[in-house]
Amino acid sequence: MFDVGLGEMAVLVVLALVIFGDKLPQVAGQAGRMLRQLRQMADSAKADLQEGLGPEFKDFDLNDLNPKTFVRKHLFEDDDTYPSAKGTNGSALFDDEPAYATSAGALGPDERPPFDNEAT
Repeated sequence: MFDVGLGEMAVLVVLALVIFGDKLPQVAGQAGRMLRQLRQMADSAKADLQEGLGPEFKDFDLNDLNPKTFVRKHLFEDDDTYPSAKGTNGSALFDDEPAYATSAGALGPDERPPFDNEAT
């Protein structure tokens, strides 16, 4: 998250000592309490959101709304909910048989789809 090296960290510590002096432990304690309260508020807001969405979204994760995570999840991960890229005879799709030939009521290779002359 932060790319801070050893030299930058030393400069930050010296700067904090100069600015806050002997009150540095108190300021650090207040910062820690503030971070803890912010984390508790975020956790309770997340729990309220999941409770409000209902049981159908029990696996909902706010990180899924991050654009990078969304693209990675939906484009680059394998998902078993979609049909595989194999034809009915086990060969790779588009080699022997088109994808529409695997569904029920599909057209044969020499059949044409129905056409309605009155359709707009």
